[in-house]
Amino acid sequence: MNQSRLTTTALAALRIILGFLFAAHGWQKFNEWTIAGTQASFAKMGVPAAEVMAPAIAVLELAGGIALILGILTRVVAALLALDMLGALFLVHAPAGVFAANGGYELVLLLAAAAFALALTGAGRLSLDRALFGRGNSRLAVLA
Repeated sequence: MNQSRLTTTALAALRIILGFLFAAHGWQKFNEWTIAGTQASFAKMGVPAAEVMAPAIAVLELAGGIALILGILTRVVAALLALDMLGALFLVHAPAGVFAANGGYELVLLLAAAAFALALTGAGRLSLDRALFGRGNSRLAVLA
């Protein structure tokens, strides 16, 4: 395999797995915890404007995760998800230290880094971004 195929495969794997994890967390906020439960949990954790942030984050994670899986608007969605995870890190998880078993930030930091990497690189060749915006003369080529 040449480097281009390896990079294409790596970006697709990263995007699909990261998208699945974010979609699962968004789905959990809607279905397992409910939006009301997520709002209460966010408020208890000290998240500002929890009543607004809980549904916004649930939608971002669910829809954003699906967008990553499909590779559509990847740079924008990934940047928003990276900010989401940095907010979780600083507002909730940092005081608990590194390890997730103790409520720490290891998972949110890893998710933030992966999302940031996709925001920088884009979705790669196997994506809707490439199919829709990949023409070099398009003003939207930056999205691919």
